[in-house]
Amino acid sequence: MTAMCEVLAMVLGCLGLLGTILTTALPMWRVSAFIGSNIIVMEEYWEGLWMNCINQEDFRMQCKEYDSVLNLPTELQAARGLMCVSIALVVIALAFTGCGTRKCNCCKDDMKSKNATMALGGCIYLLSCLTVLIPVSWVGHTVIQKFYNPAMMDSQKRELGEALFLGWGTSGVLLLTGIIVLFSYNRRRSEEEEQYYIQPKYESEDDSVNLQRTPSSNYKHQVYV
Repeated sequence: MTAMCEVLAMVLGCLGLLGTILTTALPMWRVSAFIGSNIIVMEEYWEGLWMNCINQEDFRMQCKEYDSVLNLPTELQAARGLMCVSIALVVIALAFTGCGTRKCNCCKDDMKSKNATMALGGCIYLLSCLTVLIPVSWVGHTVIQKFYNPAMMDSQKRELGEALFLGWGTSGVLLLTGIIVLFSYNRRRSEEEEQYYIQPKYESEDDSVNLQRTPSSNYKHQVYV
């Protein structure tokens, strides 16, 4: 059971890393909304963390990187930094979890170190879940808030892009991965504690039997006399 949880955690961790990278790289954080006078258009606008793109009707796409980070809204500036931190955290968590598995030869003779590494990897997964969820939810909140703002023109309103939905799904995968890793760590701790309490008991019973069966030298001398 523990080995299956470890394998499942590694697979989900790789999926979480892939989802985090795609969420960071995709330019579809905010897309143009086709409402009101803007319902029939020949172009679709995409806005991401690194560039904005114009997707034309004839399947041609033109993308341009932002000239300066300072020109971005506050939520996109924060999302840039947090998503980069998220990628680094998932890589670290994946490495720690891999070293903490029983099949890894790293620290194979020191199970306490392997368990600590496994627990640390699970905690980092939970932290990476937050660093993905916060920027995605922040940007989504501002998009919805501006969409229902009557003071804004229809051409300026945006809708939730595919990258936001991917980010929400990725945060869920990272949360599940962290829970599985910590569950596996707890199971391993329980198994080690059971072995620790059972083994001395058997050893003490064997020692008592040996003491009963081994006669002392004084006893031999008395029998001889």
